[in-house]
Amino acid sequence: MPVAEKNTRTTPPSPGVAHLYDRYVAGDPKQRAAYESHLDNAAIARQICELRTRAGLTQRALAKLVGTTASAICRIEDANYQGHSLSMLRRVAAALDARVEVRIVRARNARPAGGSLSRAR
Repeated sequence: MPVAEKNTRTTPPSPGVAHLYDRYVAGDPKQRAAYESHLDNAAIARQICELRTRAGLTQRALAKLVGTTASAICRIEDANYQGHSLSMLRRVAAALDARVEVRIVRARNARPAGGSLSRAR
């Protein structure tokens, strides 16, 4: 059964959050990159935790299936963890009868191919 994925990138935030994002994140490429990275890490943590609990597994039981420690599973399920390896995510997903999908998409404000300085849309 697939995990219901909440798309935090398209869900409109509350007015307060939108104001803070516009003020502190939107105009700063480094802050925007950090924000996007945090969203990715939080989404991975949430999806793994949801899959594990739906499967009726504890972190210790999942760790045994994956061949790792419960503390490693705990770290993967931490929204602030930044050390996800694709191979570990694949092992965890396989143990949960799931698979990992990776997509690379063009950044909204990235320079278009060909070197033009006009903004990509």
